[in-house]
Amino acid sequence: MLISLLNNQERQINIAAKYTLFMVLGAVLLLLSLAASISLGAAEMDLSTAWSAIFAFDPGVTEHQIIHTLRFPRTVANLIVGTSLAVCGAIMQGTTRNPLADSGLMGISSGSGFAIALCLVFLPDKTYLQTMLFACLGAALATGLTYFIASLGKRGMTPQRLVLAGISISMMFGAFSSYLSIRYRLGQAMTYWTAGGTAGATWNELALVAPLFVAGTVAAIALAPSITLLSLGEDVALGLGQRTRMIRAVSILVVLVLTGLSVVVVGPVGFVGLIVPHVVRYITGVDYRRIIPACALYGALFVVTADLLGRLINRPFETPLGIIFSAVGVPYFLYLARKQRGEFA
Repeated sequence: MLISLLNNQERQINIAAKYTLFMVLGAVLLLLSLAASISLGAAEMDLSTAWSAIFAFDPGVTEHQIIHTLRFPRTVANLIVGTSLAVCGAIMQGTTRNPLADSGLMGISSGSGFAIALCLVFLPDKTYLQTMLFACLGAALATGLTYFIASLGKRGMTPQRLVLAGISISMMFGAFSSYLSIRYRLGQAMTYWTAGGTAGATWNELALVAPLFVAGTVAAIALAPSITLLSLGEDVALGLGQRTRMIRAVSILVVLVLTGLSVVVVGPVGFVGLIVPHVVRYITGVDYRRIIPACALYGALFVVTADLLGRLINRPFETPLGIIFSAVGVPYFLYLARKQRGEFA
């Protein structure tokens, strides 16, 4: 008995040490990617110029203006979007026990995108706050439809039916958005926005997004212990005194808010919330007290690095984030779907 306890304690120490190293490595890589994102682009600048533009801003210097008004807010927007989408993916995979869950695949991002398309058509003078509200309402509508469709039939809702329903809803709202784009000649505005990108991010917009982002991320971390129990199964969570319906309701609310603000900032991109939690779980295990903070860190790293890559691979032109995420995400999704193929009947 004593040997078993000592072995278990040693195992926990090893897991904690590995997790600490993983987080430190992620933090270092994120800092390097942030520095590169601010320094590199169509007009390349050295790190000292970027540093002085942030901490000793001189409006008379052109390089400082470029960094302060374009690159710095863009980098912060990428950080917010990456953290939000990765955390949403982790929450959804934990609460639904579905390894394929992601805000993009579940139709949530497309619902937000459709709501924003409606704003572009019928509310041309909308404020940024109104756009955020509509995006969250669109996300809520898509979520409701996805869960409703997935629950139809004799077997009821299963994780696999939920994914199939989400993909259907995503395609439907995507078609609606395309119709609005053609019918009302939104053209270039919709094409640029749906491709995904944070090039147009401004400090005023980020000031409105930041409070919701912080609140959603803190709420996700606070939910982490309950999500861990819920991921073990409904019966286990109930047996341990968890209020599963409330946990799911709050979790969905957090996902709707974080997804809505992400779509407003970057467009309806997908796969971030699918890829990052899976990669993180290989290192952290199944404890969401570790998974969610690690997803926040590595999600930010993923999007900041992808945006930097999009600026550099075809400079001075840019490759949209949506293309980069799809190039990585589609093969990974097919790999996961192949592992789950026997459960989609």
